[in-house]
Amino acid sequence: MDADMSIPSVPSSFSDSLEMAMEMERQPSRLLSFSCVSELTNGGKSFSPDSYLASGSLKRILLGLDPFPTDYEEDTVELFGFQWVNETALVESCTLLFGLLRQNMQKLENLVQSSDFGQAANLHWEAHNIKQQCTEFLQYVKVFIFRYLEPQEMEEEEAVLFHPYEKQEAELPSVLVEELHSLTLHVGRLHELPSRIVGGFTILPQAKLFPPSWHLLHLLLDIHWSVLEILHLLGEKMPRQTVYAHRFTNLTGENLTNISLFEDHCENLLYDLISLSANRYTKVRPSEALTSHPYPCICVKELWVLLIHLLDNRNKNSLTESFWSWLNRILRSAFEKKRGTEEMAAAESIPCNDPLSFSWWMITHLALLYQVDRNGHVDEKKSMESNWPYVEDLLKRSIGSQAGVLEEHLRMHLQCCLTLTRIWDANLSTVTILWEHYSKNLNSPFIIPWLGVKGLANINRTPMSMYEMVKNCCSNQHTPDMYASSNSYHFFLRILTQIMKKAVKTNGVHPWKQIKGRIYSKFHQKKMRELTEVGLQNFFYLFLVLAAIAETEDVASRMMELLHCLSPVSTSIPQRTLIWKGYFAFILTYVEKNMDVSVLAQHISSAFHEKAKEFLVARNDRAQKQNLWMLLSTYVDGVQEVFETSISLNLSEEKLLSDGFSMLLPGCRGAELSAVLTFLQDVLFKLRTVYQHSSQGLFRNTEPKAQPSLVAKEHHLAVARALWRNFFPYMKGQRMSQTPPPQLADTAAGFTLLALDMPSTCTSDLQPQPVWSMMQLFGWDDMVHPKLVSRYLSHLIQNSALSDTLNGMGQTSYQALLVQSWFRCTLQMFIDQPTHTLVRTDAEQIADRNYLEQLTELTRLIFKLPEVAAIFSQTRTEESLYRQDPKDAVFQFIKAFGRNYSGLQTLTEKSAMVAKALEYTGDVLKYVKPYLTRKGPAEGLHLTYRIIGCLVKSWAAILATSKAQPLLFRIIDCLLLPHTVLQQDKELPTAILSAIRENLPLFLQGLSFTCCQSQTQVAYLNQLLGNVIKQYLGRFLPLPSSPRPGQHPILLAMCSSTTMPGALHLRKITMQVLSESYLHFKGHAPPSRLASTLSFVLDVLRRTKDTEVCDVEVLLPCVLKCLVLVNEPQVKRLSTEILQCVVEGCQARPGGELATQLTSVFRQFIQDYTPVYDNQVYSIFEAVATLDQSLVISLIPAMTEALRNSEYKQGLGRNTVQREAYKKLLSQLAEAGQTEILKLENETH
Repeated sequence: MDADMSIPSVPSSFSDSLEMAMEMERQPSRLLSFSCVSELTNGGKSFSPDSYLASGSLKRILLGLDPFPTDYEEDTVELFGFQWVNETALVESCTLLFGLLRQNMQKLENLVQSSDFGQAANLHWEAHNIKQQCTEFLQYVKVFIFRYLEPQEMEEEEAVLFHPYEKQEAELPSVLVEELHSLTLHVGRLHELPSRIVGGFTILPQAKLFPPSWHLLHLLLDIHWSVLEILHLLGEKMPRQTVYAHRFTNLTGENLTNISLFEDHCENLLYDLISLSANRYTKVRPSEALTSHPYPCICVKELWVLLIHLLDNRNKNSLTESFWSWLNRILRSAFEKKRGTEEMAAAESIPCNDPLSFSWWMITHLALLYQVDRNGHVDEKKSMESNWPYVEDLLKRSIGSQAGVLEEHLRMHLQCCLTLTRIWDANLSTVTILWEHYSKNLNSPFIIPWLGVKGLANINRTPMSMYEMVKNCCSNQHTPDMYASSNSYHFFLRILTQIMKKAVKTNGVHPWKQIKGRIYSKFHQKKMRELTEVGLQNFFYLFLVLAAIAETEDVASRMMELLHCLSPVSTSIPQRTLIWKGYFAFILTYVEKNMDVSVLAQHISSAFHEKAKEFLVARNDRAQKQNLWMLLSTYVDGVQEVFETSISLNLSEEKLLSDGFSMLLPGCRGAELSAVLTFLQDVLFKLRTVYQHSSQGLFRNTEPKAQPSLVAKEHHLAVARALWRNFFPYMKGQRMSQTPPPQLADTAAGFTLLALDMPSTCTSDLQPQPVWSMMQLFGWDDMVHPKLVSRYLSHLIQNSALSDTLNGMGQTSYQALLVQSWFRCTLQMFIDQPTHTLVRTDAEQIADRNYLEQLTELTRLIFKLPEVAAIFSQTRTEESLYRQDPKDAVFQFIKAFGRNYSGLQTLTEKSAMVAKALEYTGDVLKYVKPYLTRKGPAEGLHLTYRIIGCLVKSWAAILATSKAQPLLFRIIDCLLLPHTVLQQDKELPTAILSAIRENLPLFLQGLSFTCCQSQTQVAYLNQLLGNVIKQYLGRFLPLPSSPRPGQHPILLAMCSSTTMPGALHLRKITMQVLSESYLHFKGHAPPSRLASTLSFVLDVLRRTKDTEVCDVEVLLPCVLKCLVLVNEPQVKRLSTEILQCVVEGCQARPGGELATQLTSVFRQFIQDYTPVYDNQVYSIFEAVATLDQSLVISLIPAMTEALRNSEYKQGLGRNTVQREAYKKLLSQLAEAGQTEILKLENETH
């Protein structure tokens, strides 16, 4: 009803009537009937506009208004194709009209027999017209009764004085009753209809064409409802009068009246509708009870709604039976055993396999129809008439021991009961009946075997899952799929919640006291000790529900008292675990209600302390530890869930962080330790977050009941102190572990940030600068495992507050310490790998990948430090060069730092940068000592020599300073010249030798540059360089049979550094080492591996494509000696090629020191070897003459003098043979040679 049409002083019925009258004036005339066309167009969500509900017809009848005020206002009316006088037709021709009605019905029944699908359209319209004529007649009867029927009371002696029409008019009510009775007999019962007609309920029309059976079926529904409407209107028009049918009596022999006909027909109709529903129920599973309705089509649903409103309206106005009374009586008569001899007309039994479940199903769906108002709209807030007495009877039968109802049906029954509880008023008897049953069956699992895993009796894994289960039970959300996720006991708890909420809201605390007494009285010591694990869980469910909806502290206190009845000896570990879960579920309930948890926390933490002590003592008893861990992990999970749930941590949560953890942690291993550390991380994060928000005042607006900030702060400080006191000592003791779990670093970072936020709570050994102390313990200590350090620092480097705090302390060197730690972590990235294992397990490979990712992240953060960023910005290094893997990043950092140093001008800047470089590297040899000691793994050794070699090369100028020279000397001694190398009888391990071979060029290039730059200990540096070359030149020389001089590391160092400072020095020292150690003859005996050595020398000369003074001065004499003294073809060839390279190199640089030195070497060679090896000498110069004739010509005087000296020493005069050989050489020297020959021939002596 619209608000503007309702006046407070006007009765609501009058307002409704006025509203309906105004609506009808605006509506055109139409025929009302049952039609399920709307079900096909809108999914059955609303009734057809031409239905009895949506059209307002029912509402008008119940309000005593004209059913069709705008219709039948003409003088005549057309019925069944004939014209009739509107105001007299029913009086004069009542029997005839009803006869025409039955005749048209017969026509429609005949159409149903036709099965000609080709005439579907014609059959549809013909049946439609017949149905319209019949419904129009019934509609006319209702209008006639309302408008024209006047109650008349006359005696028999007065009847003769009336006009015949008046007599007919007076007899019309009786005639109507008789005709309506005949009509009901003619149409028969709905449940007796043949299947071809009942099948009309399931027809889905195509193109809006319906078969005759559909029209007939819906016409029957119209007739059944219209009979009740007409009888109701008749009774309303003739109040306090009974209309008798003169020609009929009912089945009991009593006279038939309008009242008895209404009751009989209503009873029959209800029975028929129930029978139709029973047929549908055969296809309904218990799990589908709420989603499968009992209405074959929406028309039947509408008919149920009409009956509800009509019968309840009559009940209010004339003290007749209500709808529920009618329904209860019919269901009892149909499904219960007959009592006595009294039977009703509809007392036939309805075929149904499960009458009890069917009754629940019907009652529930019909109760929901009470939400549909007189206009057909759903109003969930509408007050409803309950049917609790009958439902209580159903409940008793459902849980009765004799009935033996299975869990699958009991769930369905209680799900229906829950639905009724939600829409009806509170009924404490329902709770009492159910509790009597479940108090005796708490140990039952309430499972459905065929439902699979969902049907099993699951024990909740965590306190939160138990709490969420109870919270779900207390919510107002009810979904049909709860059948599979909730057992019947859960439904009982939901019912209890719903009823208690409504009862307390309506009647205060009295209902709670009543229910509390009944529930508490069922628990005593014997009962508690009989509870199994499942029973204990159901016990906790019940008390948690009571705590959630009633007096929480009272329920918790009673729960603790009852649990004290349990014997500690007879309580198993699983039961004890469940009890702890229950305690934590109660604590979560307290937290949700913002109540202090100290009482519960102290009790559970004391029990945890005792079990943690047992866990520590049972270190070697694996079975006992496993059982205890099941219990202790429950405590850990519970505390974590409490902290996660708590918003402000101001409810004494610190009492849960007892000293039991200080005993638990030392006893944990592997997954156990990881679980506790993960829990600790979450607690640290929660505390810091809450503390920061509290400091910023963020809780003041969101928590109106929050404690004052000072009290909350005291709780936060108490939590922090408990963490430092009970957890940190173990953390500190584990930092030196060689196999630290990843969570150890995460937790240490959490403690560091806690020290940053709340420094006053830290332990005394960290004061007065706890943050700096934490960084030293976990980030900068060289003894801490690199995996722990890298993960720890990755959490902290990007924290700006931490950086500001360290700067504020005056600790400006923290960035250098961070770089040093990163440098160490990168060097030691392979420290955990086994030395000789070639195949690694999947777990090891995953760990390696994780550490690499972790180190990559640390590298990214290190390169964001201001100091490091400045180094790269000054060298203009591209970001892509160092944003790769950590190893490449270290190389780029070392190179960039070296380039920065080279660009410095002042001594002060250079001195400061040298000091910074030493800070960055730290004790680098200490970092790599594990690789050298274990002689592996190969990856670690290669990385060591690669990084330190890069450092020696790129920081050569730095290492040349007096501050850094000690580091260089240690590097050479440890990596290149260890004692093993100096001992001739020992060989270096293959892995070390391979690493040196690959990276030796870096060391040699850097060391040679240092030799040139250093101003102190130059001689020692040169000695070191010579020793390195001496040790490794021979080690890497290939065998003569397979020479590979191009791969020699010293050769690579010399060839790749020709343009670098110190390259010439490296060449000079190398040539000296070759001359002194590898080309030195012992007497006339040639050195070993001479061919390999000469091959190396030749490759040096060819690769460098240049000849230096050292080559001529130091190397050439040795090569010439080889040509003279060694006859091996390979040595001869290599020596000749070397000689050729030297001579050609000198030719490329004519004049100067190089040419002079070459001439000097040849003269000395002539002087030394001509007396004995004249033929070899002349042969050598013949070869030289082909390369540089002028050079040999310049040596003629020296050769002639050597000839004469040789002859003089021999004392035999001219040596003809030698002179002939000499002349042969001179003959190849052009004019100068011929001239010298003439001189020799013209000699007189």
